[in-house]
Amino acid sequence: MAEEWGKQSFAARRYNEETTRGSAFTYTNSNQTRDPFEGPNYHIAPRWVYNLATVWMFFVVVLSVFTNGLVLVATAKFKKLRHPLNWILVNLAIADLGETVFASTISVCNQFFGYFILGHPMCVFEGYTVSTCGIAALWSLTIISWERWVVVCKPFGNVKFDAKWATGGIVFSWVWSAVWCAPPVFGWSRYWPHGLKTSCGPDVFSGSEDPGVQSYMIVLMITCCILPLAIIILCYLAVWLAIRFRTCIMQLFGKQVDDGSEVSTSKTEVSSVAPA
Repeated sequence: MAEEWGKQSFAARRYNEETTRGSAFTYTNSNQTRDPFEGPNYHIAPRWVYNLATVWMFFVVVLSVFTNGLVLVATAKFKKLRHPLNWILVNLAIADLGETVFASTISVCNQFFGYFILGHPMCVFEGYTVSTCGIAALWSLTIISWERWVVVCKPFGNVKFDAKWATGGIVFSWVWSAVWCAPPVFGWSRYWPHGLKTSCGPDVFSGSEDPGVQSYMIVLMITCCILPLAIIILCYLAVWLAIRFRTCIMQLFGKQVDDGSEVSTSKTEVSSVAPA
């Protein structure tokens, strides 16, 4: 049985056929369509669900373009906001904006028709774009947390987060995400419709037992999810402990934490991303 399903999985990956199995996370093609690219998937959900999803995603697209566009406009207009650390925030806004413009709009179009009407090549494009922009955004947040740790805990002395650090962080976030999101394009796993079968991403919920699919998801989870999240948690934990420790030392010796103290400065640096 496992051997037979393995053959189907490999064949589907090669010819872009649907291989979903009935379970709590996947759907079976009960209407006998060959794949999610041939016709409406109303066997997965009623048509009104797709219509509702279309309206919701359209609202998300408009709101995302407005808010992220506002960040870019404000940064371009006000010189005080062009601090190197804010470059990371701008990078985050660009990643979110790219995901919205180049991927979410594709999803809106597909949901309107009830299936992935734009075809498998656009599925690969959307999946790669969503994954790359999403991971770049996550690493941008990671870089911000790392910068807080460097400024507050001072592991490297009085090192400042200057333009070189910011540029290096931005380049790293995009190169890292682009590299780890590329394998499905070249055959290690695949980008495939999921959920309502109107948006694409790495093959996660198809139930595939293809070793390539499973191994890629493990590697992607470690390099682009667990690793950055671990760095974020550890950095902010170190910042919190450093501030708590300095506060306790001040209280132990009966000193007040005034505006010029190191503790006050650290608290200000943590609570404010951009300098006044």
